[in-house]
Amino acid sequence: MVSFDSMGMIALICFAGFVLLLLIFYFIPMGLWFSALVSGVRISLLQLVLMRWRKVPPSIIVSAMIEGTKAGLKLNANDMEAHYLAGGNITNVVHALVSAQKANINLDFQMATAIDLAGRDVFEAVQMSVNPKVINTPPVSAVAKDGIQLIAKARVTVRANIKQLVGGAGEETVLARVGEGIVSSIGSSETHKVVLENPDLISRAVLMKGLDAGTAFEILSIDIADIDVGKNIGAELQMDQANADKNIAQAKAEERRAMAIALEQENRAKAQDARARVIEAEAEVPLAIAEAFRSGNLGIMDYYKLKNIQADTTMRETIAKPTEKK
Repeated sequence: MVSFDSMGMIALICFAGFVLLLLIFYFIPMGLWFSALVSGVRISLLQLVLMRWRKVPPSIIVSAMIEGTKAGLKLNANDMEAHYLAGGNITNVVHALVSAQKANINLDFQMATAIDLAGRDVFEAVQMSVNPKVINTPPVSAVAKDGIQLIAKARVTVRANIKQLVGGAGEETVLARVGEGIVSSIGSSETHKVVLENPDLISRAVLMKGLDAGTAFEILSIDIADIDVGKNIGAELQMDQANADKNIAQAKAEERRAMAIALEQENRAKAQDARARVIEAEAEVPLAIAEAFRSGNLGIMDYYKLKNIQADTTMRETIAKPTEKK
């Protein structure tokens, strides 16, 4: 009879053999190699083992190569492994290459990997080249020459430009340029009625400017979806200008009034000063008469004649200006 120790040893050997077998099949992916062989993909078993050691999943490389080979593409395992190690999405790249070949788009492996490493979805770019994308612009406000504000919304149909995907500007730049073109077109219109009657004038004017230069897209069409009439900006500006002119005129009038009051006060001061001088001069007359008596230049008869003249003057003034009766 077999002892318990012998049974335990046999179980341990079987377990160790099973683990060893799993390790062998992990590092030597016989199933993947056989799948590649029957699919017409030429890749050695040693390459698959080395991929394991370089921490590259052989299943991703083999699946991508099988897909490309079935589509008629010539792919190199080393190039695909290098792209994976660089952080690229090799599955997405192969999908894009297959789609580009079916759509007769000129796209090679080097260009596809460069686009993928640039952070763009190369498969989506190929799909956008086949099926153009429609981008809705946000509401764009512009003012015509007659001062009426117009609010326009546009739909921009774009197609991906494969050659410009690396280094080309994105959707935000396209939307900004289209908005700028709409504002310029509306602003150059004589009246807002012209824009409302012929919105296609804006589309043609914007398309003629070549707004897709330097971008990753090719603008196919620009359609004005909606135009709304906004505020009368010209009238509001005129009202603001009129209010400003009124405030300036009021300020100037207030300044002139203050200057007039100051001038009046100054004239009053001058009149009072003149009256004071007259009174001072009148006070010196008796002194001058006394001095004339002492010096012999004035006689008594001359003095009485002077008094008579003063009395006649006072009488005439009284007759000319009679006192009012109360």
